[in-house]
Amino acid sequence: MQDRTGAEIVRHQNPLTMPPDATVAQACAAMHQRRVGAVLVVTDGNRLAGIFTGRDAIHCLAEGLDGKSTRLAQVMTPDPVTLSPDQQAMDALRILDDAGFRHLPVCRDGCVTGIVSRYDFRAMEHAQLNEENRFFEILR
Repeated sequence: MQDRTGAEIVRHQNPLTMPPDATVAQACAAMHQRRVGAVLVVTDGNRLAGIFTGRDAIHCLAEGLDGKSTRLAQVMTPDPVTLSPDQQAMDALRILDDAGFRHLPVCRDGCVTGIVSRYDFRAMEHAQLNEENRFFEILR
């Protein structure tokens, strides 16, 4: 796992992206449909403007905002911390752990290439463990 880069982790991804003028209701519906916990808010050229997460949706509800009229630009986290595709998986895990994030956009020169979440690492680790177990079973 330590040798993987951000690019390797997100190489088969099609992250959920929406423009800043999309509504909270639209973002929540898309997140529910795709079964993801975050929307990457992008401008022209796939440039990252912010991130909107399930936690942000809860804050909107708690504040009594109308999801059908509230725009992502109003409630997203602007200019989020990102990971370069060239950085190592351990860098991502450290950022997620240190900052308490669940999601970390992966960007090259400000443009979205993917997003990693804590789940991605658990899944990768389980896959690696399963491969190792199969390898040792063959040796027996």
